Amino acid sequence: MARTPRDTRTRILDAARLEFADRGFAGAGVDTIARRARVNKAMIYYHFADKQALYRETLSDLFSALTARVRAIDEALPPATRIERFIETAAGFLQQHPELPRIMLRELAEGGTHLDQETLTTMQGLALSGTAIIAQGVADGTFRPVHPVLTYFTVVGPLMMYLGGAPIRHELVRRKLFPAEGLDSESFVRHLQTFVKLGLTAGPDTRATTARRRPTRRTPGGPT
Repeated sequence: MARTPRDTRTRILDAARLEFADRGFAGAGVDTIARRARVNKAMIYYHFADKQALYRETLSDLFSALTARVRAIDEALPPATRIERFIETAAGFLQQHPELPRIMLRELAEGGTHLDQETLTTMQGLALSGTAIIAQGVADGTFRPVHPVLTYFTVVGPLMMYLGGAPIRHELVRRKLFPAEGLDSESFVRHLQTFVKLGLTAGPDTRATTARRRPTRRTPGGPT
């Protein structure tokens, strides 16, 4: 069957994810991406202006898809349930796309020098979704009075590090250098959910203080 331009573009992006995850931006080669995608090099430049444009679109596609999933979490759920779902959803996506944490760890090591305004704006969507859940929990007294942005990074950072560091962890276990046998990704996700929930849960004093701070709604026509 004839390949459509969309099929070719998708294969190029799939190959680019693998190459950027394996070698980072600097080490990735357009020739290698072309071979992985089973297209000629000219076809890559037909769809993308240069390697940097391909890299940025690769990240934008991944973060857009991840953000769409976390935004689908039911806003009517209690904040404690929503933050658990946020962790589960993000972890599930990263397990389906293990290239993303590896690319991000490489990008962090290089100081984020390959990210432009548009890509950063796309990445912002995930952060805004996570901080909104935390801020709601703080506002209604479900969570302790924590900083939503710092708490967001406390949640996302370990996910990226644990899932992105799987090859090193497996090697440590294989060489019997670290007692991490049987600790799969699902175990870590459950641990992180419990850890975050216990860390955020407000005590009776916090909930009472939050309730006192809430403005009293006046009934129309009632006493002022």
